[in-house]
Amino acid sequence: MSQKVAYLFAGQGAQYVGMGKDLYVAFLESKAVFDKAEEVLGFDLKRRCFEGPPDLLKSTVISQPAILTVSIAAYEAFKVRTDIKPAFLAGLSLGEYTALIVAGSLAFEDGLRLVRRRAEMMDDASRKYPGKMAAVLDLPFDKVKDICFKSHAEISNINAPGQTVISGKPEAVDKARELCIEAGAKRVIDLEVSGGFHSSLMFEASVDLKMFLHNTPMFPPSIPVVSNYTAMPQYKVPQIQENLVYQMRSPVRWEDSMRFILSQGITQFFEIGPGRVLKGLMRRIDETAQVTNIEKKEDILNLSK
Repeated sequence: MSQKVAYLFAGQGAQYVGMGKDLYVAFLESKAVFDKAEEVLGFDLKRRCFEGPPDLLKSTVISQPAILTVSIAAYEAFKVRTDIKPAFLAGLSLGEYTALIVAGSLAFEDGLRLVRRRAEMMDDASRKYPGKMAAVLDLPFDKVKDICFKSHAEISNINAPGQTVISGKPEAVDKARELCIEAGAKRVIDLEVSGGFHSSLMFEASVDLKMFLHNTPMFPPSIPVVSNYTAMPQYKVPQIQENLVYQMRSPVRWEDSMRFILSQGITQFFEIGPGRVLKGLMRRIDETAQVTNIEKKEDILNLSK
């Protein structure tokens, strides 16, 4: 393929019971990824992905390593069956770690340990500093920003035009919800997460993550990975580490990240891993961009014909 493309990787919330099962059965590369993940994690990840139950799979400490594993399992099977090479990589929150593995900045095993520890830190912070998140639909960003200032909620994700996620203490998010509805938001939907991620409630966790990052082997990426924090490519290890620390407690600039990639002349994207969240966001950002999902056995076999 002569046209430049980018690979995208989903974040927490993309999980569903049954994800990755057909990949595991169909492709030796995918099976090897799952087997290695179970060896590293020390629990039956396949059972959680393939059988659930949903409440356990959606818990932060299970869903984050599970989504990463399924995404890499899809990527490894896809990689050996196509000659498509990406010019950029990007991932939504957790997905940035998947992108760094694909870029060669992290070994899969090290990335999996890092994500598991990150999830534990976020979960611990959520118990210590309770919070929640909500998606605000079809209200201009500037209005959401003003409402957050008044309610003491925080912007956590700038996902696409008409989709902003807010985070923070429960009472602040609930107040912001009321004000957003009054201001004309189409809907405000509570997210099924355990805390106020990408907000100041994660500050202590981000400090702990910094220590863990510095003890994790990391290398310059072979493919530019666009940072959630800066919405720009990152090339050097200290820069990547710093951005990941800030990412934990700062807004995810997904819309800006996608607009950067689009500005580089790229209109073809592959969303690799579970779910189709990023394809939906791209429709709002640029409806002319083409997003192909690489999630199931048929997606890979159809492309490699």
